[in-house]
Amino acid sequence: MKILIACEFSGIVREAFKKLGHDAWSCDLLPTEIPGQHIQGDVLEHLLDGWDMMIAHPPCTHLAVSGAMHFKRKAVVQAEALDFVRALLFCSIPKICLENPVSVISSKIRKPDQIIQPYMFGHAERKTTCLWLKGLPKLIPTSDLKAENLAKPKNKQNPLHYLPPSPDRWKKRSITYQGIAEAMANQWGNSP
Repeated sequence: MKILIACEFSGIVREAFKKLGHDAWSCDLLPTEIPGQHIQGDVLEHLLDGWDMMIAHPPCTHLAVSGAMHFKRKAVVQAEALDFVRALLFCSIPKICLENPVSVISSKIRKPDQIIQPYMFGHAERKTTCLWLKGLPKLIPTSDLKAENLAKPKNKQNPLHYLPPSPDRWKKRSITYQGIAEAMANQWGNSP
């Protein structure tokens, strides 16, 4: 399959699909962190390039409910972010997964089809992730490490939430967990 990983600079999801033999490309305004098939630029300019599937990770800066206290002053940029989400979610690519944290996408566009946690895919951590799906089944958990997650101190259960301020904090928080990337590739890479 020809697969677009939209808004991905890390290359993690792209490489999970590449390992299974797919023609997978990441696309982001930033350069890729893992050398490979990467389009550096605006993903909206590449949506009609004959993709069979897209996994999209639109920026959550103006969408995530964790920033709700700033929504009033962000009305314009939030509307632009929602327009970007709509362009991805409703494009003509037949199979789409759009992922984001709990966000206004749920109330302004539609509710997610699935909510997942890293502990469902081999990482004893929490990071609530919503999936909006088109033409794809829900992900089936590959392991259950919820008990291990709950046994940790609170700041270790959700370590990305407790990262100290830094210039690259947003980058660290946006990277897809390897177990989730592998589940997407293994389960959706073989879907009819």
